[in-house]
Amino acid sequence: MQTFKTKAFARFATREGIGDSALCEAVLRARRGLVDADLGGGVIKQRIARKGRGRSGGFRTIVLFRRGELAFFVYGFAKSGRENLRRDELETFRLLADEYLTLDRTGLSAAQAVGVIVEVKCDDQAIQE
Repeated sequence: MQTFKTKAFARFATREGIGDSALCEAVLRARRGLVDADLGGGVIKQRIARKGRGRSGGFRTIVLFRRGELAFFVYGFAKSGRENLRRDELETFRLLADEYLTLDRTGLSAAQAVGVIVEVKCDDQAIQE
C-alpha cells in the first residue's frame, strides 16, 4: 500500500509535530477497518494523537483512501480548532478523491516529481495485514 501526503498537509504535519509514524499508524487502523468516520466517495476522517495525549483530543485528518492500494493525507486540523467540515469542503475532497485515487504509477511519479505529493515512508512489516 502506498501512502502519500500533499504538500499542504506536509506543512501542517511539520508545524504540529506529526511524524510519518503517526500517519502510518492511522493508515494501518483504516486498513484493518477501524475508520473513525467514512465520509463517502473515498474520503475518510482519521484521528491522530497529540504527543503525550490520546487521539480524542488530538488532530483530525482527511484521507483519500482506497483500501489496500492508496492513501493520501490531504487536510488536517485540531479538534479544538474546528468541529467539522463544511458541506462544500466535503464535496471538494470527494472530487479530489476521484482524481487522486485513479492515478496510476506514471501519474503518481509525475505528481511526486513536481512536489504535489510526498510519499510517507512506512515500515513494510507494520503495514502488512
